[in-house]
Amino acid sequence: MSIVVNKAGDTFHLYNDEISYIMKVLPNEQMGQLYFGKKIRPKEDYSYLVETHMRPMSSCVFDTDKNFSMEYIRQEYGVFGTSDYRMPAVEVLQENGSRISDFRYCGYRIESGKPKLSGLPATYVEDASEAETLVIELKDPVSKMSLKLFYTIFAKGGIIARSARFLNEGEQDLHLTSAMSLCMDLPDSEYDWLQFSGAWARERYLKTRRLQQGIQSVGSMRGNSSHNHNPFIILKRPTADEFQGEAIGFSLIYSGNFLAQAEVDTYDAARVLMGIHPSGFDWKLESGEEFQTPEAVMVYTDRGLNHLSQTYHKLYQKRLARGYWRDRERPILINNWEATYFDFTEERLVKIAKQAKESGIELFVLDDGWFGKRTNEKAGLGDWAANPERLKNGITGLAQRIEDLGMKFGLWFEPEMVNKDSDLYREHPDWIIQTPNRRTSHGRFQYVLDFSRKEVVDRIYEMMAKILSEAKVSYIKWDMNRSITECYSAKLPADRQGEVYHRYILGVYDLYERLTSRFPEVLFESCSSGGGRFDPGMLYYAPQGWTSDDSDAVERIKIQYGTSYCYPISSMGSHVSVIPNHQINRNTPLYTRANVAYFGTFGYELDLNALTEEEQEEVKEQVKFMKQYRRLFQFGTFYRLRSPFDHNISAWMVVSEDKKTAIVGWYRVLNGINMPYTRLRLHGLDESILYTVSGDKSMHYGDELMHLGMITTDASSGQDEENMRQDYDSRLYILKAVEGGNLS
Repeated sequence: MSIVVNKAGDTFHLYNDEISYIMKVLPNEQMGQLYFGKKIRPKEDYSYLVETHMRPMSSCVFDTDKNFSMEYIRQEYGVFGTSDYRMPAVEVLQENGSRISDFRYCGYRIESGKPKLSGLPATYVEDASEAETLVIELKDPVSKMSLKLFYTIFAKGGIIARSARFLNEGEQDLHLTSAMSLCMDLPDSEYDWLQFSGAWARERYLKTRRLQQGIQSVGSMRGNSSHNHNPFIILKRPTADEFQGEAIGFSLIYSGNFLAQAEVDTYDAARVLMGIHPSGFDWKLESGEEFQTPEAVMVYTDRGLNHLSQTYHKLYQKRLARGYWRDRERPILINNWEATYFDFTEERLVKIAKQAKESGIELFVLDDGWFGKRTNEKAGLGDWAANPERLKNGITGLAQRIEDLGMKFGLWFEPEMVNKDSDLYREHPDWIIQTPNRRTSHGRFQYVLDFSRKEVVDRIYEMMAKILSEAKVSYIKWDMNRSITECYSAKLPADRQGEVYHRYILGVYDLYERLTSRFPEVLFESCSSGGGRFDPGMLYYAPQGWTSDDSDAVERIKIQYGTSYCYPISSMGSHVSVIPNHQINRNTPLYTRANVAYFGTFGYELDLNALTEEEQEEVKEQVKFMKQYRRLFQFGTFYRLRSPFDHNISAWMVVSEDKKTAIVGWYRVLNGINMPYTRLRLHGLDESILYTVSGDKSMHYGDELMHLGMITTDASSGQDEENMRQDYDSRLYILKAVEGGNLS
């Protein structure tokens, strides 16, 4: 990896073995974008890439030049109103009412490694040799706003991490009304746009369409990244697929309001913007104050979407997630929620835990209903102390009983919320987010605490830390079941109300940071009614997230498949749940529920005591199997093979680092009769290794399995009752290398 600056000091080339990123100081002293893509060899001069031509109706920068218009020049951080009419990366409101900026190049510096972002989650390095960072320094001579653009290139992978930092060096107050994390101007628009959208219980469905002239975007104005759209998009060439072709991923490490946008002009150039959503955002900078944008991570590949995803998986698994649990296999857990909901006693919980222990399960999680007056969803949130009528010995006593069984104990919190029927609200009714003289909306009878206020975060921290310091709690499920409405803070003045959304998220990050620092061996799992805040910002604090409240195996195939485009398998909370499924009322076989859930952290969401003896034995075998292959599932290389968004049959697989073991998941939603012969081409194997395939007495070399394919034809045509298949069918194929294997 290297960052090369030409002799004139006006052209910058970041490159490693896979990519090049090139930019240049333009004649008007703004920064121009020249190239991002497959590695090209460094040279002194790339100025020929800055093309200028006279076009009718263009506005030009220089009095004597009819060609130089910012409207048609690719830029690093575009501004509106100085001959560029596209959506800007930045907008600064000044005291005279002007929103015009002119950020001119002042200099640069190169740092080994990667600087931290104060108060924000971001990728990191453990050794300075892993990355280099270029900092481009610019300044507006009129407003005196300085701007630093950060570019980190990692030694391995097609990765560029970007962010921006603003500092008011003048005397007047300034207001940032737009501050994107990245602006990427591409020379053409021959791309398919991939987004990951849905709603509660059907998160991160893959949606694809061609880029067209005009603006297309996804985003959130809910105060959280949302179930509806994920802060991640892909632009791929139309001919690219999972295994070949060019694609660029854009991922925002942030958990609040966001915008991901592509604007194609009428000359077919494309501008990508990603960052905090500018609508409702207004950050005041007094003299000497600064603002740091969240980090955005761009990944380029010319080897298809699986390679793009694997790059994100490795980066986010090893250099975004942190701490004790980053590299550790996750415990197999059982959660009581769908077994009991609010209807439980300590004895009933212990009974569930005992059966779970007999099945080999390692962690018992107590979900909602253990605190305050929480017997239903209308009361108790905010009062984080055990209800003695339910737990006579409190959390400390219950946790000890679970520990005495030989299991670990976990606990559910929803720390950002409060019910009006709670001691906390009665004491501090002004601590919720609400607008004066306006109706205050509720969601599930709960209200959002104003985490933009330090005293609110401090109080919640004290209550949570007290429990974690007194009881043997090994796992926290951190839920968030309500988006923000009537966004207003009673603590902030009128000219800072545009800061509330972002300050709220900073408060969430602060609470996470304090708790994970004080209790480093506690495993945190993020949750937001399932997948409503499944984003890279959360992974920095919680190495896994509850992927969706929808635990139906068939629906989870799509949800987990879509999630895998950006997020590693080790980050996906995935459980075997009760049937009929509580979200969709579907009955699926127990083996299929497990075959989907294996590709994640794995656990159970049911009362094992309600199962038949045969089902309980099956659970024991599932737990035993997961323990045997847990590291492979959670930390192997993942490949998508066949999409559930396009086919009745879908498939994926995971391969060990040494390529000696692999597991293929095969899923069929609806059964068929007298079906054709079928094969599935595998990927990621060693062509020269001889593999055994479970259920198949023959042996096959890796090149056969990848190029000829693995036979997946049903053993039965559909008439043989003994081998009759069914709807919602699935299979696992385990591939193992034959030691010293040779068929010759």
